This record gives sequence, structure tokens and C-alpha cells, in this order.
Amino acid sequence: MFTLSIPGDVNIPNIQPDFSAPFFQGFQTIASYVLAGAMLVVLIMLIISGSALAFRGIASDRVRTWAGENIVWIFIAAAVLGAASGLFAWFVNFDFGF
Repeated sequence: MFTLSIPGDVNIPNIQPDFSAPFFQGFQTIASYVLAGAMLVVLIMLIISGSALAFRGIASDRVRTWAGENIVWIFIAAAVLGAASGLFAWFVNFDFGF
């Protein structure tokens, strides 16, 4: 029959795990830059389309046609980006990186 011998005195070093992940800070900064840039682009598009529709002499007929066709989609994009940045702020603290 097989006998198993277990040593009675085992020296195990004191190991402390490190739960920090340094790449998460970089990921948060990059994601916040992307969200902030997208929000600025959508805000500029919203300002251009709103002013083109509100004031007749500011933009050409082509720009007013584009604004009339796409202003609802711009509002939807602004709402989606606002919700995404709000969730990002809630989960990982929104950081513009400045």
C-alpha cells in the first residue's frame, strides 16, 4: 500500500496581492478624451444646424436642407453621448485629463 508523508513544518512567505491595475487610469483618460471630443463635435453640429434653421441668411440652402434632415439624429446622438458620459462618470469618475 502507498503511504503519503506530509511535512509538518512548511515555510510559506507572506505574500500580499496587488489589486491595482495601472492601465485602468490610462483607459479612463483615453475614454474620457473620446467622450469629450464626441460631445464637442455633436455640440458644434447642433449649434450649426440650429442656427441654420433659425436664421435664414446665415447658411445656404444646402446647409439648411442638411440641418432639417439631420437635426433629430443630432439630438439623439447628443442624448446617447450624454447618457454614456453620465454612466461613465457614475462608474469610473469622469476625467477630462487636464
